Amino acid sequence: MAPEDYMRIAINEALKGEGWTNPNPMVGAVIVKDGRILSKDYHHKCGEYHAERNAILNCGEDMRGAEIYVTLEPCCHYGKTPPCTEIIIQSGIRKVYVGSMDKNPLVAGKGVEMLKAHGIEVVTGVLEEECRAINQVFFHYMDNKTPYVVMKYAMTADGKIATVTGASKWITGEASRERVQRSRHKYMGIMVGLGTVLADNPSLTCRIAGGRNPIRIICDTRLRTPLDSQVVQTAKNVRTIIATCVTEKGQIRAFEDMGCQVVVTGEYEGHVDLRELMRILGGRGIDSILLEGGGSLNASALSQGIVQKVESYIAPKLFGGALAKSPVAGDGVSEPDLAYLLKNPIISRIEEDILIEWEVADCSQES
Repeated sequence: MAPEDYMRIAINEALKGEGWTNPNPMVGAVIVKDGRILSKDYHHKCGEYHAERNAILNCGEDMRGAEIYVTLEPCCHYGKTPPCTEIIIQSGIRKVYVGSMDKNPLVAGKGVEMLKAHGIEVVTGVLEEECRAINQVFFHYMDNKTPYVVMKYAMTADGKIATVTGASKWITGEASRERVQRSRHKYMGIMVGLGTVLADNPSLTCRIAGGRNPIRIICDTRLRTPLDSQVVQTAKNVRTIIATCVTEKGQIRAFEDMGCQVVVTGEYEGHVDLRELMRILGGRGIDSILLEGGGSLNASALSQGIVQKVESYIAPKLFGGALAKSPVAGDGVSEPDLAYLLKNPIISRIEEDILIEWEVADCSQES
């Protein structure tokens, strides 16, 4: 097998940690000696041992002269766990293949240099693009200190997210809805506006067995979320943040007494300043958000330049109706040349539905 083959195995290992490692990256490691895999493992959960240490500790064979394939540069600092470079050096491994370099300033090339200083051969850039792709969230968070935001919506083939009466359950099929639940597990937070809370009274939890509930973020400019809503009533069990422009302490205390965390921002065009909110949430360690809002919140998120990715689920249905809602409301752009631009589409078929994933082009982001 070629180095790329072993690195693909390491990538598959890394993906097993999806949803559990945030805000750490997903990392996988494979130990090989004389063309035989001795051990493989991954970073299971934030705060626990990293992939390299797990693979080495679980290897019951002599690793002297072996190679290790790791999707991300090994760490070289003491954090919640000891440095991976230390145990690699102690193990007798002679060669390290690295997929992508670490953006964390505590590592950022230092891990590779430490290994080389101890006589270990290091090869970098093995399936680098694929290794970076599994950690889009991590690299964005390291670069910007704000969450990676995924705007998700389900619509009909004629671009409607509800009928003219406002009915919207269910547009897509069960398989698509199951995939959305996996996204709720994958991303650290989920964000909606007050309109969604009032219309649907959602729980905004992950309904996959053994899954992780996202942190719930409600954008509520005037702090009108009902105290008897599901998100407030369960706030002591599932972390819930309400973002508002209200500063009146009595109003805020009512929500805090129910277990909610209240974040106060300035206003942007009469609503929560989403850019300020992203800076606050990033400062609290929230690295990613699944935006499941309605058209108004989606429009505000795009206009304020906080969206990095769009996931559009398209059902084989036609609702029609000039007044039926579409995924992005607001005033819209005045000319086609002013459109928000998307790039690098990935198209998947989910039974009878279609999912299109796009990245938002940098030029579409407001400075």
